[in-house]
Amino acid sequence: MSPLVLALAQDAPTWPESGGFSLARGVLALAAVVVALAAFVWVVRRGTFGLGSGTRRPGAPSIESALPLGERRSLVVVSVEGRRLLLGLAPAQVALLTELEATPRSFGDALERSVKTAPGGRS
Repeated sequence: MSPLVLALAQDAPTWPESGGFSLARGVLALAAVVVALAAFVWVVRRGTFGLGSGTRRPGAPSIESALPLGERRSLVVVSVEGRRLLLGLAPAQVALLTELEATPRSFGDALERSVKTAPGGRS
C-alpha cells in the first residue's frame, strides 16, 4: 500500500465501542420525540391548559341545541346558571326570546311552548 493510503486510513474517525451512536438508539430517540409532539398537540386541542373549550367552569353557559333559520340566523337553547334560555341570534344581535322550563322533551316542544306563551302568540 502507498504511504498516503495508510496515512488516510490511520486518521479516519471511528465510532467508539461503548456509548457510540447506533441505529436502534436513533430510532428510539426519534420515536420519543414524535410521541411527545403528538401528546402536546392532543393536550392543546383538548384545551386542557384552560385556553380551549375542554375546561368547563361551573355556571359557564352551554349550548343545548340550535336550529338554523338561514342567512346566519338561528334559535339557540342555552343553559346558564341553572336557567334555560331561548335566544334568537342574528349577525348583529342576540335577543332573549323566553326562559324555558327545566327539561322539555325536545327542541320543537320547547319552541312550541314558548310561542304559545309569548305575548301575541297562539293560545
